[in-house]
Amino acid sequence: MKKKIFTLLILLISTAARADFSTKARSAFLIDYDSGTEIVAKNADTLMPPSSMVKLMTLALLFDEVKAGRLTLDDRLPVSENADYNQPQWYPASKICLVAGQTLTVRDAILGLIVLSGGDASVVVAEKLAGSESAFTDMMTKKARAIGMPKSTFGNASGLPNPNNLMTSRELATLATHIISEHSAIFPMFATKRFEFGEHKTEWCREWGRTHTVNYNKLLFIMPGAEGMKTGHTDDGGYGMVASSMVGGRRLVGIINGFDGKGHDALAAEMKKLLNYGYSTTTGKVFFRPGDTVAKIPVWYGRADSVDATVARPFAITLPKSAGMSGLRVLARYDDPVAAPVAAGDVIGEIIAEQNGRVIARAPLVARERVSKIQFLGRVIKNIRVLFGGR
Repeated sequence: MKKKIFTLLILLISTAARADFSTKARSAFLIDYDSGTEIVAKNADTLMPPSSMVKLMTLALLFDEVKAGRLTLDDRLPVSENADYNQPQWYPASKICLVAGQTLTVRDAILGLIVLSGGDASVVVAEKLAGSESAFTDMMTKKARAIGMPKSTFGNASGLPNPNNLMTSRELATLATHIISEHSAIFPMFATKRFEFGEHKTEWCREWGRTHTVNYNKLLFIMPGAEGMKTGHTDDGGYGMVASSMVGGRRLVGIINGFDGKGHDALAAEMKKLLNYGYSTTTGKVFFRPGDTVAKIPVWYGRADSVDATVARPFAITLPKSAGMSGLRVLARYDDPVAAPVAAGDVIGEIIAEQNGRVIARAPLVARERVSKIQFLGRVIKNIRVLFGGR
């Protein structure tokens, strides 16, 4: 078995450089979705109140249930006393305006959380999935750890002030990219600009509903390519936003938190400035996407002679527009042959991007399909062929 290295591409481009971005927000973070490269990072690892941005975790857990088939968008969720709009915590808070005893569809709960930032809907979801909001925070923590968020803690499902609601901008970006990649079928709902709940049960709520239909995320109205996600605001935490945008086929994910601006319009303007900074100062290059054949690797004792190697997530780099040109090459490194059996998704090598001999990106190569092992007699025949110079 030999270790082989194949040069896939040689390009004259340069690596991304960290650059300063001026913002009055306490924390800001900007990444290229495909490469994961950081473009801006200000206090990105500082734990801060996430306000209603914590609802992204509530939504992620709900999306998991829908994806797994345990819930459908048309299933109805019961509203308990805890989610009733008459509870004091909902007087000043964003809500759908629900009444104990009614039900609402999963679809309306999702849109209510995204567009209206409905804290009452978050309680409905928590109680449906975990039995209580307290138990749901344990689910939130487990989910966070499972997807690479080691620092975040949760006190409730809504983001109402609670000393245990703490997240970093970096981990909010991790959560956002998880939602985008794992729940692509539901993700477009984040771009919904208006939502009018049609099942209010009291005249007060019907009046509330008539005047509360527009998404708090004003970026959707001022930036072409904005895909939405979630805003938040509390007195202690200030204004915050998790935003995704797609411009020219390139997606950036931005986080702002602790912004002391004058409302959601000012927040949107600051996020637009952050995202446009990323687009104007950097460029992205995607080399391979999942399913692309990076290399055909010979298989020893396999029912197929070779297996297609691909990547589990896009293999990409982010480059500064202002930097000088330098040489970059992309290499595939793997054992030749790989021994059968091979399961789809098995790591069978790696792909590397180098600039001037320095590794700037690397990722595993995985098998695109399964290759089973031939039976004993077949292996004997194979060995005989090799002895006589065959394959």
